[in-house]
Order: sequence, then C-alpha cells, then structure tokens
Amino acid sequence: MIYFYSFLFCGFVCAISQYILEKSKLTPGHINTILVILGCILSGFGIYDKLISKFHAGATVPITNFGHLLVTGASLGFKESGVIGLFKGILINAGPGISFAIVCAFIISLLFKVKH
Repeated sequence: MIYFYSFLFCGFVCAISQYILEKSKLTPGHINTILVILGCILSGFGIYDKLISKFHAGATVPITNFGHLLVTGASLGFKESGVIGLFKGILINAGPGISFAIVCAFIISLLFKVKH
C-alpha cells in the first residue's frame, strides 16, 4: 500500500504541474519555482513532514521536497547558530543531492555530444 500511496501523491503533483503548464502561459521554470515555494510553505507550517510520513518516497521525489529540504536545513541552522545559521544551514540537507546532480551532469556531458 505504501507504493500505491507514493505513486498517487507523486502522480498528483506531476498531473497538477502538467495541467498548469498546458492551460497557462507559465514556463517549466515558473512551475518549478512555484513548486519549490509551495514545498517551503508546507514545510514552514509543518505539513510537509506529515506528507512524507504518509506518502514516503512519493513526497520526497518531486521538486516540492527541495523546498522542504531548504526550510528544514535553514531552521536547524537557525536553532544552532542564530541568524548566521540560516545561511549556513540552508543547503545542509540539499547539498548532497545538488552535488550528485552536478557530477552526473558533468559525466553525461563528457559521454554524449550535444545536438543543436
């Protein structure tokens, strides 16, 4: 049942995003930004943690989770170091994923030729 709930949540986020993309003049960059901000807002109110406990990987895969990671890192940094911790902690949780994406993109760019 965990897989089913994960599929439903992630599919719901993707379906809503696709619907907005097709029915509005927003670009994919706008929609990604909206989803990251939505993840930040839901995390700030403590709702995203409940979504993760209910939908597991389905809530940690979409781009909304990046916003959640930014807010949780910033709040942990603030608890440890005050205002300076906001800036120090913002990428603590998301840093490994960003680093992995950069390394993979570099490797793929070496292996394949770009088509114009």
